[in-house]
Amino acid sequence: MSKPLIVQKFGGTSMGTIENIHTVAKHIISAKKSGNQLVVVVSAMSGETNRLMALAKQVDNVPTARELDVLLSAGEQMSMALLAMTLNKLGYPAVSLTGSQANIMTDNRHNDAAIQRIDTTRIYDLLALDKIVIVAGFQGVNTAGDITTLGRGGSDTTAVVLAGALSAAECQIFTDVDGVYTIDPRIVPTAQKLAVIDFPSMASMAQHGAKVLHLPSVHYAWTHQVPLRVLSTFDASPGEVYSGTLVKGNDCHQAICGFAIQSDMCLISMKRTALADVQKQCQMLGIMIWNVIERPEWVAIVIKQDVYTKLELVIESKISNSEPIGLVTAVGVQAEQLAKGCHQRLAEQGITVIDTVLNPLSITFVISPDSIDKAANILHHAYINSSDVANSQQKCIVVETI
Repeated sequence: MSKPLIVQKFGGTSMGTIENIHTVAKHIISAKKSGNQLVVVVSAMSGETNRLMALAKQVDNVPTARELDVLLSAGEQMSMALLAMTLNKLGYPAVSLTGSQANIMTDNRHNDAAIQRIDTTRIYDLLALDKIVIVAGFQGVNTAGDITTLGRGGSDTTAVVLAGALSAAECQIFTDVDGVYTIDPRIVPTAQKLAVIDFPSMASMAQHGAKVLHLPSVHYAWTHQVPLRVLSTFDASPGEVYSGTLVKGNDCHQAICGFAIQSDMCLISMKRTALADVQKQCQMLGIMIWNVIERPEWVAIVIKQDVYTKLELVIESKISNSEPIGLVTAVGVQAEQLAKGCHQRLAEQGITVIDTVLNPLSITFVISPDSIDKAANILHHAYINSSDVANSQQKCIVVETI
């Protein structure tokens, strides 16, 4: 009987020092000793991609996209080689592969490529030789043979797509947090770590700002039914029994699943006739629109505060008003029914809801950024921590991440 195959992914913090790389190696060895075949995806060491980008900008403020991909891909290649060296020294044969060597084929978009297919022949050949295969995340190769990079969250995407292509039993995302929480525990100390979360709820949380899993990787795992598990590299010793948070299942059955927080947003109001042009400019500039709020007399978009200046240079004449805002998003199948109760609870504590945005499986409350922490604690206590919820037959199981 063939051994189960697991894909493990280790992020930049996990790979941040040689000492950390030895910790990563011990996790891999523990999984290998348990009878698994291992394919491991690694990110660049923490800070390395930023260092390489800074070097590029010393040469050219707008580096050539192709050459920038060549440069940035070096960060993951350094990580994969160091980890393979460590495993080999410890007596566990390992081989490192770049995206090109692993035959990760992408489209032709430099700096933000999409994986189109993976030829797994070479990886299977190495696994058949009982090797541990280390693959550089964040990168692939296009039809012209040029190196491409996958953009934000690219290593997560590499891991999940590889897990799907290899029919892996599980894709384990190791990071510096120990799972998915009902809300950011740095903001709400009573946040609860979840044992299991379903795909649509996790996707909704990621869409509204949860950072532990990149949204495209969640969508891919959901579409291809690849179980994801979020684990900490540092909070448990290799070999210790610990399970983190498992992401699986196609349906959310919870009335309230948890809360996501975004405190660094901007609300830009304009005439309705300007919306299409503003959306086009955002697409051209690579600015993500988080929400569109439509009213009879006006329309507004919600974007990250840190990209507003870039957009303002292009559309200043079309802006009627702009203001910093915060967003608290509740996820659950009865999110719409929450509106009245949440408004009332917040109003009782002197918090004004500027606007409410309904989406499938979620409701977002637009409030002043100064009130975000207070609002998050009020709503989390009411719908997650209260005795009524604790004693209910089904408890909420979805989260914001740290």
